[in-house]
Amino acid sequence: MKRMKIDLKCTLEELAESKKYAEMKKIRKENLDIDYGVVLPRITADELFDQLQRTVEYYDQELTKVRVFGKWHQIPRQQVAYGDEGLTYAFSGITIPAKPWIPSLSDVRTFLTKITGFQYNFVLVNRYRNENDHMGEHKDDEKELDHNTPIASLTLGQERTFVLKHGDARKKGDKKRNIPPVKLELQHGSLLLMNHPTNEYWYHSLPPRKSAGGVRINLTFRQLKLQ
Repeated sequence: MKRMKIDLKCTLEELAESKKYAEMKKIRKENLDIDYGVVLPRITADELFDQLQRTVEYYDQELTKVRVFGKWHQIPRQQVAYGDEGLTYAFSGITIPAKPWIPSLSDVRTFLTKITGFQYNFVLVNRYRNENDHMGEHKDDEKELDHNTPIASLTLGQERTFVLKHGDARKKGDKKRNIPPVKLELQHGSLLLMNHPTNEYWYHSLPPRKSAGGVRINLTFRQLKLQ
């Protein structure tokens, strides 16, 4: 059965105005403050996913590698950034330039601003092609980020497990603390807000998962400081 075509921009505008989306759940632990909820109905999330599959152009060559402990590694996923003119983002030994906004990502940015009250000028797009693609443990605490604005992470496609681990739980010996990790199943059409000071203390990752072979697209909207 063929899926009904919808006007994504109008649908997102109506959704934001009507506020007919799931209420965000607040999760707090030691120095952790996040909000999570499904904000897009399936038909809207499906349409957005399909548009991004057709229109997003991912980096190739040198911009597909990161530097870890002095060595260059191929990133285990596809990646690209879009944003306001002239913006760049530096992490893991590389500096990535933002491509100009495409309509679907611009529409999502407007939607997120309306439902969160925060402005965003940059989005990092990660495409997980299969169950082996993943994201290693890291913190989004780069100096370019406006830490008063939460990182807004929108999941589309395959559900995957998101793991947060306190920095003290990663230490060795006497300095290690027994702080349980926080795990979330990120659903299709869901939004995760990582509020300050989460990224100062907690690492996050998206491990490989054999039972999750479908494509997942993750949009992490950020507000970068203007130089």
